[in-house]
Amino acid sequence: MFYLQEIYIFGHGVETAQKLSGSTPHDQLLIQTSNSFVGLLLFVVVFLVFMVAFVKDKEFQSFFAKGCVLLHLSMALWRVNFERRLEDLAWDWPRQAVCDFLLALSWGFFLLYTWREKYD
Repeated sequence: MFYLQEIYIFGHGVETAQKLSGSTPHDQLLIQTSNSFVGLLLFVVVFLVFMVAFVKDKEFQSFFAKGCVLLHLSMALWRVNFERRLEDLAWDWPRQAVCDFLLALSWGFFLLYTWREKYD
């Protein structure tokens, strides 16, 4: 339905995509279940950000942005500490860690902007 095998091949190459797809039916089922939960989590996060966008309380938006900064920095730390040790994903972790850091920085700029607005 979502062409996951083709996405794996495009993103990681044929050999790594075969390894990431699982070698036994049980592994494949676990990977498909994991992908389903990731999709659900992505939907929930987008819905949550959409709801927060309509909140008029600046304090809550600041609290939410601080949580997002913490989340993205912890993801970058996870990639640096653990994903680089996986030989199949080792080539991809620097790019993803930099993106996580940049996302945290963008939320930091949001916090700086709201702080400037508050004290001007």
